[in-house]
Amino acid sequence: MSQSIDTMTIRDAIYGRCSVRSYTSERIDQPTLHTLLAAAVRAPTAMHGEPWQFAIVQDAELLKRLSDRAKELFSAEAAHLHPDQHSLAVFTQPSFNVFYDAGTLVVICAKNTGHFALADCWLAAQNLMLAAHGMGLGTCVIGSAASALNLPDVKLELGIPPATTAVAPIIVGKPRGEALASARNEPQVLAWR
Repeated sequence: MSQSIDTMTIRDAIYGRCSVRSYTSERIDQPTLHTLLAAAVRAPTAMHGEPWQFAIVQDAELLKRLSDRAKELFSAEAAHLHPDQHSLAVFTQPSFNVFYDAGTLVVICAKNTGHFALADCWLAAQNLMLAAHGMGLGTCVIGSAASALNLPDVKLELGIPPATTAVAPIIVGKPRGEALASARNEPQVLAWR
């Protein structure tokens, strides 16, 4: 699976990257994951803090258990926040997997909660996703899993230290079929002085 990261222009990567929600069963190999992590840590970081750490999950049974915990927790949290319960119904379906059956989950974690640690981790996430797209892989941020990934027993199982925060859960895999980038609104400029 190892592919070169140098396969497209920056413009093509930015405009072509999209959230992929259907994957083949092909597993991401270690050299490819190391390439993605190397791209992630090249992200800008406030005061050179480099707060990021990574947990990688490829065990199918563990991914299924994590999906079930995430669905349960997210459904309970979202019920209080979202009046449109219809859009949340998918989380109650036993067959729904929040990780869309992808074989690899990369959890970008912040080892501290400094002023900019979370922002730094999200910048690393974008680098990882753009690099993956450049290598022909799909990615999707799974925000609905973040709360479950921060539960003490889940952190223990994944080897995430108690004081570390799981920030950006990202699935990575080979897309099943062609994934197309969605349209975006024009930028809303609030001021141009």
